[in-house]
Amino acid sequence: MASFSQTVKCQIIDGIKSRDKEKAVLYGMLSLCKELKKDKLVFVTENEETSIFLYDRLKTCCKVKDISLISSKKRNHSTFCITVRGESEIDKIKSFTGGIGTDNLKDLKGNDCASVIAGVFLAVGSVTDPNKEYHMEFVLPGVELCNALGLMFIENFSILAKHVTRKRSEIVYIKESENIEDMLTLMGASKSTLEMMNVKILKNVRNKVNRVMNCENANIERTVMASEKLIEDIELIEKTVGLDTLPDDISLTARLRYENPELTLKELGELFVPKISKSGVNHRLEKIKSVAENIRNNGGQKK
Repeated sequence: MASFSQTVKCQIIDGIKSRDKEKAVLYGMLSLCKELKKDKLVFVTENEETSIFLYDRLKTCCKVKDISLISSKKRNHSTFCITVRGESEIDKIKSFTGGIGTDNLKDLKGNDCASVIAGVFLAVGSVTDPNKEYHMEFVLPGVELCNALGLMFIENFSILAKHVTRKRSEIVYIKESENIEDMLTLMGASKSTLEMMNVKILKNVRNKVNRVMNCENANIERTVMASEKLIEDIELIEKTVGLDTLPDDISLTARLRYENPELTLKELGELFVPKISKSGVNHRLEKIKSVAENIRNNGGQKK
């Protein structure tokens, strides 16, 4: 099953329909070549769809002929390597995209920024499944590239990306869900944006349900604890002076509470005919507590 990140990359690729977008995406991808010389280009990715897309576009759009795509696998980990050889072949790519190499991210020269970032994402980006957390990142080879990409985010989309160093790699990342949704849409993965929004809605509903349940459980626990103490009071009255010595309304309340210790005051009040209010039930229970307290204070005899 494809990961959320792989699905996003497939959606980006499927959405590339125009020549201008092809140029901008390739521009972004080839800014992150593994190796770039005057007569040689090497691009490495772990995503098969990305490798096939780049290989196909270099052949069809740039008319490159001396090109190879080799895949390798170690410990269930696949790597795809595209190699282009020959100075004339490199020139064809430069002519189509308007330039290649890391320096190009510092000067876009009118390219579509969203599509360029889409190309960078295809090359070195990933986004976490929103069911787990909200996190999009770009793994870059140097701090200068981080700064260049960060400027693109803030200047073009008012998105403040953050930077961290991890295992000798420089990472530009976004944590805010709204900003990630914006970038997914801008890069051409609107279906994933909708999926992420749906996940957020479900999370919010679950959180709300959990809060309500926790509140209800806490209320039930408080009701049970209060009932247990009141049951002790009722049993004390019955053993010493008897419930029949209480006024009829108080005696009835004691018996109903004793038989229904789990009910709330409101639910208990609905058992009376006619029904009585929550405050009315509470007033009667307080009288029962008072009687029990008097019995304790007088050594087992009602005052």
